[in-house]
Amino acid sequence: MAIMPDMSSHEMHQLQQGQWFRSLPADVQQRLLSSARLKNLAAQQYLFYRNDVFDGLYCVLDGALRINSHNEQGKEALLAVIEPCNWFGEIALIDGLPRTHDAVAEKSSRLLWIPPAALEQMLQDNPLCWRYMAQLSTQKIRFTFASLEENALFPAFKRLVNRLILIAEGYGELSQNSRRVLNLPQEQLASMLAISRQTTNQILKQLEMQQLIRVDYREIEILDLKGLKQLSQKI
Repeated sequence: MAIMPDMSSHEMHQLQQGQWFRSLPADVQQRLLSSARLKNLAAQQYLFYRNDVFDGLYCVLDGALRINSHNEQGKEALLAVIEPCNWFGEIALIDGLPRTHDAVAEKSSRLLWIPPAALEQMLQDNPLCWRYMAQLSTQKIRFTFASLEENALFPAFKRLVNRLILIAEGYGELSQNSRRVLNLPQEQLASMLAISRQTTNQILKQLEMQQLIRVDYREIEILDLKGLKQLSQKI
């Protein structure tokens, strides 16, 4: 597989950690990389806004992006924090409609970007690639349904534990290794789960007392992922 001249070996390794990209046929991987470019975002810089026209497919190589929206009063609804090896932006490609949410860099970030023209040409040359795009989208649909189910049936404690597990495993994208340190401030975790900051803090303290996690400024370290999973099954 050809490596882009300006893409480091570490970034290529990050890319190969993702389950979706790893599952693609070698020729499709190469086609994506041959047309890809790199984008750098400063902290709090917006990549796109809700209702923007489709501008391509992205993968986070370094840093993190928030996918969110705001009401008229400026209150944020946080859907997800996208970290390395996760691809996003395919929804507007599939349905041809504007962007569904804002995407903003949580910190200095580096992205792999596949421009629209290159995607359209690839899909025209190989219609089977539509299936791969649909598979990427269905990962998010499954996550959305699971979140709706959890919100309706599970207490806040179990929902928070499950979300930590999900983020540690890259929303299902990390095929070989889990993420140990989550760049996730408590207020963002609370926003994701639609629970109060106080409740979030209380649950995190309980998990910390059980030596399952370590809470630090703007991040949560997973000390025992297996223990978190066992706890989730007991709740």
